[in-house]
Amino acid sequence: MSIQIRKDRCVGCGKCQEVCPGTLIQIIDKKAVMKYPKNCWGCVSCVKECKAGAIEFYLGADIGGMGGTMNVTQKGDLLNWNITRADGSELVISVDRRNSNKY
Repeated sequence: MSIQIRKDRCVGCGKCQEVCPGTLIQIIDKKAVMKYPKNCWGCVSCVKECKAGAIEFYLGADIGGMGGTMNVTQKGDLLNWNITRADGSELVISVDRRNSNKY
């Protein structure tokens, strides 16, 4: 899991930097930049705070692996990510979007 910063949308307000619990985001030349993207654990606090839509959240290969699939179900603010890895093992990650840093 990780985030991706769309520099073409970033306005450099710094809100994402303020809410990132791992201090992984910094502002350089008025744009948000991930210092250590592999250290992002996917709390999505920055995604919720970014009003410009410059930060996107995605599941990387480290969760599903090559050939893995994901199905997302939503009920209100609760998201369930149902991941089936290539080896057939399954993983479910539940995220409450109102309190996104708690899994």
